[in-house]
Amino acid sequence: MKCSSQARHGLKPLTLAALALLTRSAWSQVSEPPAAADAPPKLETVVVSAQRRLERLQDVPASVKAFSSKQIESMGISSTQDFVNLTPNMSFDNSFTYGNSFIVLRGVTQINNADSPVAVVVDGVPQNNQKQLKMNLFDIERIEVLKGPQGALYGRNAIGGAINIETKAPGNKLVGFVGAEVGNGNVRELSGGVSGALAPDTALFRVVAQTKSSDGLITNTYSGAKVDAVGHDNSLRAKLLLKPSAGLQIDLRANVIDYAAGATWDSIVTDRNPATIVAPRSNILGRTEGHTDDLSAKVQYELNVGTLTSITSYTNLTERYRGDVDFSNPTDSRGGFLGLGFQAGQGQNLGVRMTSQELRLTSPDDLPVRWIGGLYYLNTLRNLETRAFIDIDSSTGQWDDAAKTIVHLQESNHNRSSALFGQVDVDFSKQLTLSSALRYDRDQRKQTNVLNGNERSATYSKWQPKFTLTQKYSRDTLAYATLSTGFRSGGFNAPSIPDFKAETLSNAEIGAKTILMEGRFLFNAALFVSRSKDFQFFKVDIASGSQVITNIDSVALKGLDMDFRFLPMKGLEFDGGLGITASSIRRSTAEPGTVGNHTPKTVPFKINFGAQYTQPLGNGLEGLLRADYEHRDKKYWHPDNLAVSPALDLLGLRIGVRDAKDRWSVTLVGRNLANKRYYADYNSSRYSGLPYDIGSLATGRTVGLEAKFRL
Repeated sequence: MKCSSQARHGLKPLTLAALALLTRSAWSQVSEPPAAADAPPKLETVVVSAQRRLERLQDVPASVKAFSSKQIESMGISSTQDFVNLTPNMSFDNSFTYGNSFIVLRGVTQINNADSPVAVVVDGVPQNNQKQLKMNLFDIERIEVLKGPQGALYGRNAIGGAINIETKAPGNKLVGFVGAEVGNGNVRELSGGVSGALAPDTALFRVVAQTKSSDGLITNTYSGAKVDAVGHDNSLRAKLLLKPSAGLQIDLRANVIDYAAGATWDSIVTDRNPATIVAPRSNILGRTEGHTDDLSAKVQYELNVGTLTSITSYTNLTERYRGDVDFSNPTDSRGGFLGLGFQAGQGQNLGVRMTSQELRLTSPDDLPVRWIGGLYYLNTLRNLETRAFIDIDSSTGQWDDAAKTIVHLQESNHNRSSALFGQVDVDFSKQLTLSSALRYDRDQRKQTNVLNGNERSATYSKWQPKFTLTQKYSRDTLAYATLSTGFRSGGFNAPSIPDFKAETLSNAEIGAKTILMEGRFLFNAALFVSRSKDFQFFKVDIASGSQVITNIDSVALKGLDMDFRFLPMKGLEFDGGLGITASSIRRSTAEPGTVGNHTPKTVPFKINFGAQYTQPLGNGLEGLLRADYEHRDKKYWHPDNLAVSPALDLLGLRIGVRDAKDRWSVTLVGRNLANKRYYADYNSSRYSGLPYDIGSLATGRTVGLEAKFRL
């Protein structure tokens, strides 16, 4: 979105005034020491379930970035993009379709139409499809990002790490909330929920819902339409918690998501430079329609030996998109698609059904030898139909016209995944603990070419050990060393395209965690060295119209994760982190010339810094001011490292007023305040199969007003 000079400069006084208020208020409190009766301020204690047990974040011997309910509220985390932006060594890009996303964690990369490198778990239930990673986050209790291979407890998709999200649980008290947001691009959002007891202590419920829409901010300069408009994005989540007897708990969960929005809004970059920002000019206005139904049942039963947990889940996911395939129009490209004399479009119908079952037995937490053991099974049926078509009238309905079809692929994939896993923690003393974990994954994959009946099948399996030695120096200080293995299954490309190999990653890591200054300063750091075998990456084969996954033989990764929080005085808090990932292609049979280059989609360096100040305003009111700064280093899009996006600095700001008893709040919100323009995804001609580079624009500056009321 282009803004006038007056609008751009109008933000500067707002930003400067906010920062001046922060500085002046901070110094005024420094000059006035707290009364003797005041308790010294301490950082909030964050409790996580990263190791399938509830424990303090600082007691977990792993690199974990966690966000509590309080932090989620004050930081304004409302989507996957928001918390990823605040996490070092992690990036998230949304492109191609509304539900499509690409995540990178410690250099391990998400690829299209394949298993994620990061396990995503919501309320204990694995989200096993790429389309489930992008989500609207409302009514959330906690978010945890575990870095490094977590396969022992989280499965084969945890080669890069895991994301663990807990939604808020129901209680006996009848409570509710209503929230609303309006913003530029005519953003409209409404959320609400109610929670209480059907029978106190026995049957508890929580129902929450959200609806979003917008006119969009990215203009197609050929048609004048907003390519990123959201017709609707609706979510409904219901939880029923039953406690029929002592020691038995049944947690039933249902989640429905439905959306309709834009798709394929890539721009043609003629000079092949990702620093050149070009508006999209395709003649077909892309559209995505998606729907997901999630049902799960989590049953916990307390036995003498420990806690038996059963998690059963079912997912029915569909997504269909239609859009341009040449990203041009009849005026700019008179010769048509690839000089063939006609324009062309594309589209896919995706349908996925997944059923999973996990059984887990967990020992009590207070034993000197603690253990977890379990079994896991996943059954997936995935159907994908792809078409490219001759474009005569710029309509998406041409996808259904068989007479205009130039490429037609249709496949059915049936995957059965099974696993057994376990972990044993042994306390040699109060200070020294050895954790040993092991997981065995086995994937049986079968693909059927629906058009001719041809079938192919393969089995992929891997043992994934993990060993962690933890030394505690005090309640608030520990050091650890870890050796671990991650696994991402191989699989099939489109029919007639060769399959791709499984990827394995070996990781060595040392880290330290500490809380200093009487609970006011938290500092965590970890160094890691990893080696990936058969690193998976994505490209397009334009001749067949297929999206292709292939492998790089050997990749080396090493780097640093660092996080801190500092509470210099009551009401003022700083937080941030540093992420460094040095990646190097060691061997590539497919592209020997790329040896020594960075791996695809890698950002070698990232810094986060946040400052937050709260101040009583009198009359039962409290003011909030928060500023966030993110620096992203250059991004290397492909193995040849020729397409490189420049470094990027993003600034966000939140200014709010709320009732001191937290009954209501009103907040002015700004993201990407400097209106930085960049590509969320970029594909050079060598890897897209097109005669030119294409880039998918990210959203520019967004400003809005949020209001929330609690009943």
